[in-house]
Amino acid sequence: IASDTRLGINFQTVATDFKKVFKMNDKLYVGLAGLATDVQTLDQLLRFRNELYELREERKMKPETFSNLLSTMLYEKRFGPYFCEPIVAGLDSKNKPFLSGMDLIGATVIADDFVVSGSCAENLFGMCESLYKPDLEPEELFETISQCLLAAVDRDALSGWGGVVHVIKPEGVISRELKGRQD
Repeated sequence: IASDTRLGINFQTVATDFKKVFKMNDKLYVGLAGLATDVQTLDQLLRFRNELYELREERKMKPETFSNLLSTMLYEKRFGPYFCEPIVAGLDSKNKPFLSGMDLIGATVIADDFVVSGSCAENLFGMCESLYKPDLEPEELFETISQCLLAAVDRDALSGWGGVVHVIKPEGVISRELKGRQD
């Protein structure tokens, strides 16, 4: 899972280190693209619900369960939605990758290869379709994600200022920052 680091209001850059990918547990991350206040609100609500689940169930939440929880939370607010397009990425109990994306009201798409969202989604689709191959090793996957992200945000004026890439493996997570164009 990856994101750029720019926070902006239209063409005005407000911050260049805005966090959009959040760790829920060791094998589960959520990416929130959208309105900054809604990103922060959803992050707090999701942390609260995730910790409550862990206290009640005495186990970590699986990515499928988390995706359903998030979809339900978004659908509850369908008449005054959070302006976020979330992506859930993680490893299930058998260490198989799980990817899902949602729209503003929680309509979920589960994918085997990749999911994109945000202001440069069209550019990302093109890059991911051309560079992604199934069954990549973690380092190859990191390189592919990095190239897709940097190439796509270079073509979008509302995205950029570097990025953050997290590759989730059964042994742990590889997290690296990318330096991109800063204009």
